[in-house]
Amino acid sequence: TYVGRPETNEPRMNAMKRLGNGLSDGYHHADALSVQEAELSLLRRLGAPADVILLVQSNLAITYTVLGQQAEALRIERDVYSGTIKLNGENHHDTLQTANNYASSLMNLKRFEEARSLLREKVPVARRVLGESHELTLKMRSVYACTLYKDNGATLDDIHEAVTTLEETARTAQRVLGGAHPTAAGIEKALRNARDVLRAQEILQPRTFSRG
Repeated sequence: TYVGRPETNEPRMNAMKRLGNGLSDGYHHADALSVQEAELSLLRRLGAPADVILLVQSNLAITYTVLGQQAEALRIERDVYSGTIKLNGENHHDTLQTANNYASSLMNLKRFEEARSLLREKVPVARRVLGESHELTLKMRSVYACTLYKDNGATLDDIHEAVTTLEETARTAQRVLGGAHPTAAGIEKALRNARDVLRAQEILQPRTFSRG
């Protein structure tokens, strides 16, 4: 076994990583969380490279999200986003990926305006750097649209914008990724939900005006 070996022992560190991944793959997320937290603590004590620590933090945030601990996930996503900017700069793919993860965590906590503010800044960067058809660009535009129609304070114009955005991204995703691709399927589902919200709002809107 690896118990009792020095913390710097590479097989022990690899075993810890495999254990955490195996527990996550087996849906033992609470156990995986303990292992991932121990791994992160160990890597920090050993002064591991920043990119290694950021990767473990990202995995930890995913586990927190799966366990429904959204506030903890958001805290880590914020740190990962900040750390990735320092490591790679504003325009790097990994920075845009962590920005999308952070925005998704904000959305999960219904902090819609903060998520929109971040994505309004980063989506144009993704479109310029990665291209309109890149999967990450499509994901970011989809998350932005979701922050519009899921917000209880959304106006009819907001919901129309969400539907239009999702229609555009759905067409592109179908063409580039194929309808069976998880990202394309996720965007289609969001589009159906947005259209449902739009229809409901269009029915309610006249009633709102008739109260005057």
